[in-house]
Amino acid sequence: MTLQSIRSLKNLAGKKILLRVDLNCDVRNGKIVESDRIKEHVRTIKFLQDKKAKIVILAHQGNLGEKTCTSLKQHAKFLNKYVKVKFVSQTIGKKTWLEISELKNGEAPLLENVRFLKDESNPSTSNSFVKFFKEAGFDYYVNDAFSVSHRNQTSIVSFPKVFPSAIGLVFEEELKNAKKLKSKMKNCLFVLGGAKSKDLLPLLGKGKTLSTGKLSLLCLIAKRYNLGKEDALLKKDFNLIPKIKKHLNKIEIPSDLAVNFRGKRKELLLEKFPQNYEIWDIGEQTIKNYKKEIAKAKAIFFKGSPGLFQQKDFEKGTKEILKAIANSRAFSVIAGGQSSDALKKFKIPKSKFSYVSLSGGSLVAYLAGEKLPGLEALAHSIKT
Repeated sequence: MTLQSIRSLKNLAGKKILLRVDLNCDVRNGKIVESDRIKEHVRTIKFLQDKKAKIVILAHQGNLGEKTCTSLKQHAKFLNKYVKVKFVSQTIGKKTWLEISELKNGEAPLLENVRFLKDESNPSTSNSFVKFFKEAGFDYYVNDAFSVSHRNQTSIVSFPKVFPSAIGLVFEEELKNAKKLKSKMKNCLFVLGGAKSKDLLPLLGKGKTLSTGKLSLLCLIAKRYNLGKEDALLKKDFNLIPKIKKHLNKIEIPSDLAVNFRGKRKELLLEKFPQNYEIWDIGEQTIKNYKKEIAKAKAIFFKGSPGLFQQKDFEKGTKEILKAIANSRAFSVIAGGQSSDALKKFKIPKSKFSYVSLSGGSLVAYLAGEKLPGLEALAHSIKT
């Protein structure tokens, strides 16, 4: 499919652009932790400002009903370090209408969290969310959030049906590199870990997988290993095991693991389990084995940290694996917010990898050959 880029849009001066970005960040103690996404989307905002367009920015934070679903006021402060934006404490309503009606060329207000609206999760061209912006008379919808384009939500799939649409600079770069990696899938080594094992399942069986993090523990349980305490902690994820079992012949499992032994790292061979300790990292022997596989790989996709790298005693697996990928000759893509956090912590330059993606679930879905609702909507957008 061919998607129109904002680079191809002509005569944008004075045109009203509805811009969807992804500013979603981690939240710690009620405060957001600035994500790389914020700085990256500035490129698209500035591009449109330089064209003298009138920009209205839509974004989300967290999921409705969860503690992380907070206001975007803090995000606006971070954005203002790089580009001038105004925060509007409303998504649709009189305040927003007034803001839009008084927009000057080059201005770019950030509206309140779209996930505060029930209509965001009920996509339709006739809901109040879409009707509001239709009546406000926008000229274009621009999706710069490839990372959210696997979601069937109003701000992703409904607006392309009512406005001529294009993709932003971040979306364009994400898609270009996703296509590159997809073309190398036959020779791709997948290094999969982290805490969200369900999100990784579509990639199992697509190539050789080095399992780390929670996924590796579920793989071990699928192979009938008794881990002890971790078996009880992972019970809520046991429904994933039947799907994992189908692909075990293509999955490498750890030969040793690092447990939290009274707050300290203790490495144990697999045959020493079950144990009454939590497993927080892969062990030295596993790291060596995995590094050999990485050195042979022609393409590598890394998502999810091998261990609890935020704790110094359990950073070894994540640090060593990322360094091995950085030093390999393979085409390498690093994905997910935690992966980016790890690169920062260990001071590994992004330039050491072919691409560091801002996306997680959407990239996995794309590589697995699933249809992304956001891409489908853009491909069938109304024309100018």
